[in-house]
Amino acid sequence: MALRDISLSMEEGAIVTLLGANGAGKTTTVRAISGLVSLYSGSIEYFGERIDGLPVEKIAQLGITLVPEGRQLFGDLTVKENLLMGTISRNDKSKIDEDMAWVFSLFPRLKDRKNQHAETLSGGEQQMLAIGRALMASPKLLVLDEPSLGLAPFLVKEIFDTLRNIHERKVSIFLVEQNMMMALKLAQYAYILELGTIVMKGPTGDLLQDEKIRKAYLSYEL
Repeated sequence: MALRDISLSMEEGAIVTLLGANGAGKTTTVRAISGLVSLYSGSIEYFGERIDGLPVEKIAQLGITLVPEGRQLFGDLTVKENLLMGTISRNDKSKIDEDMAWVFSLFPRLKDRKNQHAETLSGGEQQMLAIGRALMASPKLLVLDEPSLGLAPFLVKEIFDTLRNIHERKVSIFLVEQNMMMALKLAQYAYILELGTIVMKGPTGDLLQDEKIRKAYLSYEL
């Protein structure tokens, strides 16, 4: 989906969510932020510096890490090996063991399965591993593309609870989601995307109370 004249911003330390239906342009947005697709016009700035046009690995080194839709794990590698793949772009290698311990504290099931191949994990465990791998890059900004996709409701709640814990470690979060209610309850600010255009935006508390938004986007989740 092509994006048309969209403008997004977020403050350091915030949780911002981008919401919309399939085909709205959400994945295109996060792929642009991560350097996976090029811009035809406009710019992307990070701490005041333009990053559009930079190589993907340079953007990762700046502290922007993507948890992609579909997880994109290395199925024939173990859980621990997948986590270590997240450290490739790191300049500071001294805290890898500390960060590994933190990831295992967030996701104890990964610790129990650290020597198990990723392809043998359940869908929920694979999503945990995808998030854990991103955290091993020591991100300043964690970008997540549909982390709840295909998961049972109890696992969705677990993932969102974990995102709250991650945010407590001063990691900024940019969350792309179809589960609007969960995302609005987690984030402080939201943008709603339709057919490549931002149609609504505002503090999530205001959007949750807006009757038009509740009827148009949240009625099936109430």
